Amino acid sequence: MQTTGLTKITVDDVPPNRKRGGDLRVLLSPKTCGATSGFSGVGTLEPGEFVSEHYHPYSEEFFFVIRGSILLRVDDRELVLEPGEAFMVPIGVRHRIENPGDEQAFVAFFLSPLAPRPELGHVDCEPLPGEGTLPEVGGA
Repeated sequence: MQTTGLTKITVDDVPPNRKRGGDLRVLLSPKTCGATSGFSGVGTLEPGEFVSEHYHPYSEEFFFVIRGSILLRVDDRELVLEPGEAFMVPIGVRHRIENPGDEQAFVAFFLSPLAPRPELGHVDCEPLPGEGTLPEVGGA
């Protein structure tokens, strides 16, 4: 769905993507609203779930924890983020997100700038745990 102008997207408008782990939903992107500078979405991780290790060659990634807590592994270091806390992963830095707790974690994410082409924007560093296809961000 490519649109321009005033666009409202709800979490229920986007099907869950579980290929890289958890329930990831890209909400605002070149595909959904014509974004040109980045994309954002939300992730839900049940206890014990994770998003596999990866890095972004062109983008910084910003996380904000809304509910629960996450363990962020960044270049072999660990950082726990609680509700109301945020963190930025620099361009090219490997990271993995885990839910070590006993309650569901809900996180918002934003990546910017966009890669020159969507297939160049994400590099996986470990086997992907989920079924299905990779998330579609859209763009050139």
